[in-house]
Amino acid sequence: MPLPDLFVVGAPKAGTTALHAALAGHPALHMSPVKEPKFYLCDERPPPKQGGPGDNHSLREWVWHRDRYEALFEYAPPGALKGESTPFYLWSRSAQRRIAREIPGARFVAVVRDPVDRAYSNWTHLWSDGLEPVGDFLEACDLEPERAAAGWAPFWRYRGLGRYGQQIEHLLTLFPSDQVHVLRYRDMVEDPADTLTRIAKFLEIDPEGFAARQVPWENVSTWVEPTPVNQVLRRGVRTGAWIGQFAPPIAWRTASRPILRALRGRHSCRPDLTADQRAAVLAPLVDDIRLLHRLTGIDVDDWLDQTDAGAYSVSRS
Repeated sequence: MPLPDLFVVGAPKAGTTALHAALAGHPALHMSPVKEPKFYLCDERPPPKQGGPGDNHSLREWVWHRDRYEALFEYAPPGALKGESTPFYLWSRSAQRRIAREIPGARFVAVVRDPVDRAYSNWTHLWSDGLEPVGDFLEACDLEPERAAAGWAPFWRYRGLGRYGQQIEHLLTLFPSDQVHVLRYRDMVEDPADTLTRIAKFLEIDPEGFAARQVPWENVSTWVEPTPVNQVLRRGVRTGAWIGQFAPPIAWRTASRPILRALRGRHSCRPDLTADQRAAVLAPLVDDIRLLHRLTGIDVDDWLDQTDAGAYSVSRS
């Protein structure tokens, strides 16, 4: 039965959704119609119950049955590389081991983003969706060990998901380096044509197949102020997400749409982090950033200099 040849991995809010869409447009690639199936997080068993707001509702969307997973690649054209994008495979050592057992020739495109920017975007996403109950970013970061111990889903690991050095190091114990292509989110934003050309070379496909030579940006976080009205809406989202674990995913998606529309319709500009805030998030990650550089040779010196608050903001044409 068909299994993927390619995995797009990285971390939430690092551009994997946009990259998946760009790769899906290439005639030599068949990317799964479900962007984030999470099959190799499960080992063909129902995913375990989790403890964070909305976590158990989201579990209902995981593709953990093998027949459903294989069906995602059933209609791949002859000769096309089959791929899927589940960012958490980079974080999950057990998922990496499962892939190595089943698909030792698999290739990985790993997208890494400045871990401070990524963590802040991750927190903003959950805050603006009404799920994050803590309105202080640094406090939420510091709660990570407590939340992990309580069984909250990986999406809540604001710092942990950005420890790319450790994650890539483990991946390279299972797969040779010529099967792993690491790229920076910043490069994907600033020079998408060159990024896609390098991916095409890695996958040994024609770069001209990317007709638009662009990465279609999606899934960009907004910011919701902690006003009294918004706080009521956010509590409604969390309550509904808890109830949603007992209903089909489409039921909660439909029921929550008016609340989320009202909440997101009240968005404003996200405040910049101060230099002190950025430095506090960065401090435990410095050694890991240096490890990533040693493993890949990628220049990440700008990640180590957080003195200029908001030094990098995503620009899109």
